[in-house]
Amino acid sequence: MDLDELQAVIAATYGERDAARGIPATVAWLAEEVGELARATRKGTRAEQLHELSDVVAWTASLANQLGLSLSEALARYAEGCPTCHRVPCGC
Repeated sequence: MDLDELQAVIAATYGERDAARGIPATVAWLAEEVGELARATRKGTRAEQLHELSDVVAWTASLANQLGLSLSEALARYAEGCPTCHRVPCGC
């Protein structure tokens, strides 16, 4: 699945509910999921880490949808390596 497909699935599955919740609440949920990912990274199993990582990606896609942004377009800035020094690996 590519990022555009992911955004479309998230929009179809949760878009109406996410829009009703609003951007501030979505950011709060995303922050909570990042915290859960941090905890799973430190103390969790691989399965827990995958679960929390998927939640972070899904909430990020939801936020992008609500903002009218494309994850593919946002991440294109890293397609050639470091967006500051333009090197792989980063030389900053």
